[in-house]
Amino acid sequence: MEIVWLGHSCFRIRGKEATIVTDPFDKTLGYPVKKPTATIVTVSHEHPQHSFLKGVAGEPKVISRPGEYEIAHVFINGIATFHDASKGELRGKNTAFFIEIEDVNICHLGDLGHVPTAEQTEQMSDTDILMVPIGGGDTMGAAAAVETISLLQPKIVLPMHYKTDVVKMELASLEPFLKEMGLKEVTPQPKLSISKSSLPAETTVVVLDYH
Repeated sequence: MEIVWLGHSCFRIRGKEATIVTDPFDKTLGYPVKKPTATIVTVSHEHPQHSFLKGVAGEPKVISRPGEYEIAHVFINGIATFHDASKGELRGKNTAFFIEIEDVNICHLGDLGHVPTAEQTEQMSDTDILMVPIGGGDTMGAAAAVETISLLQPKIVLPMHYKTDVVKMELASLEPFLKEMGLKEVTPQPKLSISKSSLPAETTVVVLDYH
């Protein structure tokens, strides 16, 4: 299985039988819109920077609500969460997605704005790869992201939704998160090729270059 980061909260997860694209964005972010082809698209919430379906090629099945789904041997659980720490009073709802593909469990937190509750944590348990927002603004900042990582104890952490050289939004950069994790520097990788047997024993932060 191959995972590439297209920018912001958008990843392309390519397996043998299905390709998943998460939170596709429009051009207002600053990242190029590459129009990846997908079997499945997950949308954490309705916003052009997370739900730009015209930015995805093919005829994908779109999942944008909580619930359980099975498509092309991929199992997905949409978990109801909030976009802020006030139970949605400020910015509404968010859906996190727990994705089981080729024996690997991936959890994409979308624009989660709070540390998961005990019930939500239970639904996200056994996460192998965690895609977590770290840039603050409308989502969790570095400290809440690290607390969430400690709760879920994934094998691999993929940071997302942070300031890069092309992003026009006011977000924190990668560095505060790395500092909170006790890491001085992480070399970005163009992609992550992973299988169940190659997962690390300890939680590892992997920084992907956007494509």
